Amino acid sequence: MTEILTRPDTLRIAVAQFNPTVGDVAGNLAKARSARAQAAAEGADLLLLSELFISGYPPEDLVLKPAFLQACKKAVDELASETADGGPGIIIGFPRQGEKGRHNSVAIIDGGKILALRDKIDLPNYGEFDEKRVFVEGEMPGPVNFRGVRLGVPICEEIWNDLGVCETLAESGAEILLVPNGSPYYRGKVDVRYQVALRQVIESGLPLIFCNQVGGQDELVFDGASFGFNADKSLAFQMSQFEEALSVVTWKRGEDGWRATSGVMSHIPEGEEADYRACMLGFRDYVNKNGFKSVVLGLSGGIDSALCAALAVDALGEERVRTIMLPYHYTSEESFADAAACAKALGCPYDIIPIAEPVEGFLSSLSELFEGTESGITEENLQSRTRGTILMAVSNKFGSMVVTTGNKSEMSVGYATLYGDMNGGFNPIKDLYKMQVYALSAWRNAHVPPGALGPSGEVIPTNIITKAPSAELRPNQTDQDSLPPYPVLDDILECLVEKEMSVEEIVARGHDVATVHRVEHLLYLAEYKRRQSAPGVKITKKNFGRDRRYPITNRFRDR
Repeated sequence: MTEILTRPDTLRIAVAQFNPTVGDVAGNLAKARSARAQAAAEGADLLLLSELFISGYPPEDLVLKPAFLQACKKAVDELASETADGGPGIIIGFPRQGEKGRHNSVAIIDGGKILALRDKIDLPNYGEFDEKRVFVEGEMPGPVNFRGVRLGVPICEEIWNDLGVCETLAESGAEILLVPNGSPYYRGKVDVRYQVALRQVIESGLPLIFCNQVGGQDELVFDGASFGFNADKSLAFQMSQFEEALSVVTWKRGEDGWRATSGVMSHIPEGEEADYRACMLGFRDYVNKNGFKSVVLGLSGGIDSALCAALAVDALGEERVRTIMLPYHYTSEESFADAAACAKALGCPYDIIPIAEPVEGFLSSLSELFEGTESGITEENLQSRTRGTILMAVSNKFGSMVVTTGNKSEMSVGYATLYGDMNGGFNPIKDLYKMQVYALSAWRNAHVPPGALGPSGEVIPTNIITKAPSAELRPNQTDQDSLPPYPVLDDILECLVEKEMSVEEIVARGHDVATVHRVEHLLYLAEYKRRQSAPGVKITKKNFGRDRRYPITNRFRDR
């Protein structure tokens, strides 16, 4: 007797953009169970989770450990057995050991078993991605029959390039494309994803569901913003950004295939709001996922430390943030007033620890060795290193992570002191140029982002934003004594770092050739410092670290 498959005309798909933790297999399994319970309560037939959800993404070299792969497989098997209850089926990502090597895989599970496995074909190996080191490519997939509906399940990168995976799935009879993703944030990324997805919708003629991870993982921030397109290119649903969410979308079969009949349409933030929320989420998850109870930072009265303090309070709450003013002879009364006002506005603890005595102790110890030399950068850096030592002592004593506060402009040209202001565990503004620091500070004074634990109103005193920036390491010092004006510097740096432009091309934009050469030289010269810097949230398309890997020993200059 021939089996007749029922072909339903309605499919309710729950898209879960959750926040897994890399390596926390038990915790991620619990999140998957929670998502399935919620999906069941809302009447879903199928739950879609993000790429490598069981392991967390990206697991990097953890997948080289057989014990880790075994733990992930055991978790997926447990989840599969639980689907025998007749509730929603699940599409979930996990790393697995295959006959030919390790795979970035997806399991489609239902009815108490794994219906099918799909192994990622297109392994990204650029920017922040390094999958070819640890995974082997899978084979071209076909659709999976789920309760009478033929599903295509391309995995992340397979829709970003032109390998024909979606087209092949369509030609093989797939009716809907469900795409688990681990797509990190950078400025403007949502629009990029739309274009990528629309290209596949056009080429395949199928509706597409894009499920993306949420949460911070080291330098990366996964922003969620999951969405779907109907086959006619209309937006079927849009989920929120920078927060966990589960949304059930009802799909109906018609003469022209499947179409969403219901779906949330969330607002997607842009510009400064998006960048601020990315910094806040990445910072919060780094601190919490690594088990730090509190943080400490030097509050100098300058804009960088003020923005970091605001981000810290927004991410963690005022009771988990300690700020310390570390004044020396050159610290102005204006800086004292501004730092105190910032801490008061944020409501966080504020201490003053003068550094004159330890700095002069160092100078006294070195006086004989330094006799006959002129005072200069060495003595200035001693102030910074003394501050760094005190902050690390507070960290050691109370278990608080030190927050580093240097911006991307400073880190680009080496305007930072190793073992001084570069001390710390994490830097929430590491990938923000100086002018972006100003923009985010002004934005925060006018807005409280969703999920923030800090107060409303002006949390960064206006005087901090309007005064000339200074490290205050010598009398009457300003940053632009030794650097070009920040609007000029930032534009040159963006051309060199993000766009890899030649000196000739940058000069053609109206910049002075000598200034461009000097900035390029400083950029290359500071590579050794950046290698020793704390990790920080990725905001731009090319951050220092994963995205940009220049040699320290490097004599190339664009002449």
